[in-house]
Amino acid sequence: MLYLLDANVFIDANRDYYSFDMVPEFWEWLLHMGVNDKIKIPIEIYEDITEGSKKDKLTDWIKQSHARDALILDEAAQVNLVQRVTMEGYASDLTDIEVDMIGSDSFLISYVLAKPGERCVVTTEVSKPSRKRANRHIPDVCRQLGVRSCNTFDLLRTLGFNTRWKSHP
Repeated sequence: MLYLLDANVFIDANRDYYSFDMVPEFWEWLLHMGVNDKIKIPIEIYEDITEGSKKDKLTDWIKQSHARDALILDEAAQVNLVQRVTMEGYASDLTDIEVDMIGSDSFLISYVLAKPGERCVVTTEVSKPSRKRANRHIPDVCRQLGVRSCNTFDLLRTLGFNTRWKSHP
């Protein structure tokens, strides 16, 4: 199974529970999993993280060539699948503003739709089935399209992440 990570997996982990200063092992593990083709991020997701002039540890880290090389999915989006995700997962008559609200989510889901039995979307978004149109959450769109999704902690359990503290003299 190849796990395709949403930008919020990186952003939330850095901000809330696996900051670079506190749990550097997490970030090393992500690179290891990327090199071993267990996790990847589509270029559109990478650009979500790196766009603009923001400068923080996450952006600095992911822009490094070794991180980029380990994590970027070497594949182009299939336009017909992006359109399918948008039209069937969100709405067929979205306004330009709604399309902007969806951002790269349709791209992320389309990469899983390209190989549904072999891939899974990882996101920190939670299901909110009552949301409509551009306000829909990734797990609900994935469920509607018949593709797998999970959250960060499911990914960590499945791939066996753990931190081993070394004792210091």
